[in-house]
Amino acid sequence: MANIRQINGKSGVSYQITVTHGRDMNGKQIRHYLTWTPEPKMTQRQIEKALNIATVDFERKILEGFAIDSRQTFAVYADYVLGLKERIGTKYRTLEYYKELLIRINQAIGHMKLVDIRPQHLNSLYANLGECGMRKNSSRATPKIEIAPILKEKGYTRAKLAEAANVSASTISAITLGKRVNLPKAQAVCSVLNEDVNRLFTIEANNEPLSTKVVLDHHKLIRNILKQAEKEMIVQYNAATRATPPKLQQAEATTFQPNEVMAIRDALEYEPIKWKVIVHLLLVTGCRRGEIAGLMFDKIDWHNNQIKVDQSLLYSPKRGLYTSTTKTSTTRFIKLPAETMDLLYDYKQWYNELRVANGDRWQDTGFLFVKDNGEPAHPDSINTWLRKFSKRHNLPPINPHKFRHTMASLLYFNGVDGIAISKRLGHAKVSTTTDIYSHIIKQADEQAAESIADAILRPTQKPLRKVAF
Repeated sequence: MANIRQINGKSGVSYQITVTHGRDMNGKQIRHYLTWTPEPKMTQRQIEKALNIATVDFERKILEGFAIDSRQTFAVYADYVLGLKERIGTKYRTLEYYKELLIRINQAIGHMKLVDIRPQHLNSLYANLGECGMRKNSSRATPKIEIAPILKEKGYTRAKLAEAANVSASTISAITLGKRVNLPKAQAVCSVLNEDVNRLFTIEANNEPLSTKVVLDHHKLIRNILKQAEKEMIVQYNAATRATPPKLQQAEATTFQPNEVMAIRDALEYEPIKWKVIVHLLLVTGCRRGEIAGLMFDKIDWHNNQIKVDQSLLYSPKRGLYTSTTKTSTTRFIKLPAETMDLLYDYKQWYNELRVANGDRWQDTGFLFVKDNGEPAHPDSINTWLRKFSKRHNLPPINPHKFRHTMASLLYFNGVDGIAISKRLGHAKVSTTTDIYSHIIKQADEQAAESIADAILRPTQKPLRKVAF
């Protein structure tokens, strides 16, 4: 049974509708409340009619299980949803990213009740996120003097400074190379070195707008939070599904050309075996950087020429180095060619010699790629080394993911089906693979058409011309 009470406030008249339904754990009746305010200039008869409709509708929804009188704000409920995600095993890095996104989201709609959020509120938020000045910690710091001599003077190695300042090793490498970093990281380094940040760095604001992808990440998080609220019958519908977020133009995956792959392969002959093996595995396995860094000796199947990929080595400033499942939480076995196995045999011999040479310093972690004392190598060190390697040999810019794209391209152009490629890459769905490599699939299909024409329609011509990818 519903009860209606008139409220005479400073801003006018409103009505509190109370519906009693169910009992709590102590047997006490549960009351649900809704405040209804008439539109301006409504007559008394119109008010009575509209109030009666609102009361009946509210009572019906309560009986159906909707808790639409919930006074929870978006910020409070979002925190609850993140707690749910943590309990069901959402990855630590993902949760960290969600918390970063919520800083901007809560500034806009965190104070709003869940039941009051409408698509237009979200559209306004997305438009605002696309404006300049929305980047968190947007100020950048560029070294104006050489930092390496200061580290030496203060008695810090790059690794020790990174640990003391709670920043990644790649950040310290960037600073010593004179590259720009986020201001908070520069401040953390200066604090450890007991130096004034303005003496060591030139500080400038970064007013570039957020990328479309980052704006969409905000939208996806809001949608997931409101999806849970809809599931728990707190809101009648998910406002984010009716909003209009910006559209993302899918960037084409960049790959190395065949001549570039050959140049990289030749240049590796002059490099230490550890890095030779890392780059070799990046190319022939298509693994992600963290998956390569997370490989362990007991994951190598020496008899069947394959490796087991079931974890990644990751880094977080708050947590340090840690292992997690693969990006899609799947386990896959990747077959390796005989040449790769031979290289791994050579590497194992080198590894054992390194272990013996370090004696008591050695920490037997079992990781394939380690520092001189046996501790796992930082994933960022792969990017740092590749950057120096490309400059040293006058090669095109190299990043680990480009090898992944290159391997996928080579497989497509050699007629391997999408399912096998998706499985090797560790994608959760084949559609993910086809979406990423749609332009490459198209080129491979065009090459197939030309091959058929050469074989059937052009028998007098030279068969099979090479097509770049």
